Amino acid sequence: EQEVHKGEGVPAEEEPVLLVEDAAKAKEPEVEISAEKKESPATEDEAKTELSAAEDTQTEPSATSINVDYYHFFDSSDTIPPPAAPFNHRIVSAKPNQISNFYTINWQEVLGGGRFGQVHKCVENSSGLTLAAKVIKARSQKEKEVVKIEIQVMNNLDHANLIQLYAAYESRNDIILVLEYVGGGELFDRIIDENYTLMELDAVMFIRQICDGLQHMHKMYILHLDLKPENILCVNRVTNKIKIIDFGLARVYKPREKLKVNFGTPEFLAPEVINYDFVSFNTDMWSLGVITYMLLSSLCPFLGDNDNETLNNILACKWNFEEREFMDTSEEAKNFISRLLVVNKSWRMSASEALRHPWLSDPVLHHRLYTKVC
Repeated sequence: EQEVHKGEGVPAEEEPVLLVEDAAKAKEPEVEISAEKKESPATEDEAKTELSAAEDTQTEPSATSINVDYYHFFDSSDTIPPPAAPFNHRIVSAKPNQISNFYTINWQEVLGGGRFGQVHKCVENSSGLTLAAKVIKARSQKEKEVVKIEIQVMNNLDHANLIQLYAAYESRNDIILVLEYVGGGELFDRIIDENYTLMELDAVMFIRQICDGLQHMHKMYILHLDLKPENILCVNRVTNKIKIIDFGLARVYKPREKLKVNFGTPEFLAPEVINYDFVSFNTDMWSLGVITYMLLSSLCPFLGDNDNETLNNILACKWNFEEREFMDTSEEAKNFISRLLVVNKSWRMSASEALRHPWLSDPVLHHRLYTKVC
């Protein structure tokens, strides 16, 4: 593990404190939920207003004399979505069958893991399809119900930038989710890889896809609530296509039932989570701001010497662009982050507003970033 301090890099693994479960390198916080719901006069219309016209599409690129090489690069590398799952979207329920009757799981090949358990590569016996088996420890009825919330959430999400669920199997001690296989590694690994130079245009590509996925989630009234680089997988190791994973802490957002949560990963927690205040669509957008900052600098904006200091930095909204890593960063990128890392969640950009921001939508800016790379 790479150990770092404020201003020196990405966070290393730390012990959970206060409201939070795991530090940044943990693959997933413990799926133990404490949530409080309270009646509110909020209406469906108000919730749709909060989405800030999520149905709006991105701004069409303006006519410009950008060269053909750039268009070829950007069309092939950015505007085409990642490949869809190799199966149609499914509505899944946990079956009380032995998974070994239908799949061969490679227990030696661990794709990822955390407090929930581990993810292994597997193959469906009947079709030969390569998939991933997420083995979640769930002994009590309460633990099983938590996993079934994750299944319910995934049943509502059909989008190329969101990992897809294929099947689920329940046994006495665990529930196994069979998922679309994605083999390009975590976005986190690209951030910390000294042999990989992450350019600003790469960050644009990554963030635009994350926004696309979030926009779909929020249209479906679902909050992710654990967005971080470890929960974003690259489709392969040569392109910048990504998929958001791990919906273990995701929740269906009901406008009339104001939701409070007390879980997450310290460096990515929004102020309202630390304060045990109501969460909403824009709680995910704070985390997106932290991820954007990290992609552009390999630094965590709020990382303190310990979790208490990190949480205090978040509550004080204590961050800046003074580090030398931001010396060549565009003003549009800085403005994008500044419109997300805002304490008052109602002032943050929504996913659809973020997609319309010049940093993600202006082809002239993208050409300038592209020529700076070449």
